[in-house]
Formats: sequence, C-alpha cells, structure tokens
Amino acid sequence: MGRGPSIEGRKSAEDAKRAKVFTKLIREITVATRAGVADPAANSRLRSAVDKALSANMTRDTIDRAIKRGSGADGGADMQELRYEGYGPAGIALIIESFTDNPVRTVAEVRHALTKHGGNLGTSGSVAFQFTRCGELVFITHGDAAAEEKVLEAALEAGADDVVNENGESVVLCAVENFEAVQQALVEAGLSAQHGGVVMRPNNRVAVPDDALESLLDLLEKLDALDDVSDVSHNAMLPAEVAE
Repeated sequence: MGRGPSIEGRKSAEDAKRAKVFTKLIREITVATRAGVADPAANSRLRSAVDKALSANMTRDTIDRAIKRGSGADGGADMQELRYEGYGPAGIALIIESFTDNPVRTVAEVRHALTKHGGNLGTSGSVAFQFTRCGELVFITHGDAAAEEKVLEAALEAGADDVVNENGESVVLCAVENFEAVQQALVEAGLSAQHGGVVMRPNNRVAVPDDALESLLDLLEKLDALDDVSDVSHNAMLPAEVAE
C-alpha cells in the first residue's frame, strides 16, 4: 500500500505556497506606496494592500519594510506595475497584471506561458475593451434566496451598482471610487465578504470548448505561479466545480 506525502513534505509545500503569496503581497504594497504616499490612512490603495497582507497573516514588521521599500529604500524605486494583454486557448481574453523590477524577464515569462498553451501576447488595448474596471465583493450565499436578498438590500443601500448571483455566490459590483465606502457599509451591516477588491471584470463570459479547458486551467495556474504576476483576469465561463 502506497504512502501519502509525509507531514514534512506537506509542510514544505504549504510553506512554499505561503512564501509565494507573501512575495506578491510585498510587491503590491511596495508599488501602492510608490504610487501614492507611505501612510495607509491617506492612500486607499496601500490600505487595501495592507489589509490583504494582514488577512494572509503577514507580520507588521514585514509590511512596514515593504512600505519603506516603496518609499524608495532598498531598491523599491525600481519596481514597476505593468499590464499585459493577450489570448489563451480557444481565444479566451486575458489581462495579466504584474509588479516587477525586471520587465524583460517578466514579459518573457508571460509570453512563454501563453505560447506553450496555444495562446499569444497581444498589444496594449487588444482585449482591455472586453473588461470593465470595478469594485467587487463576493459573498457565499449557496443559492439561499433569503441570504441573497439580504446581500442585495444591504448592497443597494450602501450605494452599489448591481448584485449578480452566480455559482452560489452573491457578487456585489460598484464603481472603483465607491469601493471602500460600499465595503465598509456592508461590514457594518453584518456581512462578511469571502474576498473583494478592485478587479477587471469581463463584460461577457465565453464558453470554453471541452478540449481546451484543461490547457486553459493549466495556463492560469502557470501564470499565477509566476512571482511577478499579481493578478490574472479572463473572460472564460468556467464550470462551477473549477471556477475561482
């Protein structure tokens, strides 16, 4: 009878995954600081990045060092925020956000991942028109009508633009500039979001042919695994069991 992964092996894999998440969060904090000011109270983007880091159990010392780096110390001034647009298998549109201190390396890694999975890198604006930048808060409602109604009422009262029920979730949508106010109002209404943030949401989702699904999922996994990539948006209509 075969033996499963050892406790040490599982812990090592978990530690590696946690380190990768921390790397992405540190870069996000660094860039957010550089784009505004080093005070989270006066920089909403930095405040959001810090909140995400705290939710991931990052220590205050690590967060403070990332903010210091973003202020210009320790090479933080070299960090850039870049967006790549392209297509994956079956013509699925992709927007790939990155934080990098080496754009040549990053674009090469992104292009390699796309090409390996039957996709290609596009020019700026080639797919962005298929997405809308907005605030998004996701609540798990499991298709419960009463739970969905509670989220809907609270969201509209808070100033949200719309609530979409899909895959057992109630997704609250709002203008970027209203995101923090809507988020705070929903917290005060006693609602806890599974996750939320400012996202590139597709205007329409496209069905993925069965023979392209595995390749697309592998591509999304490979892109997410790249240290420089902070977020990947796509317009694929994924099956509920694999939807993020």
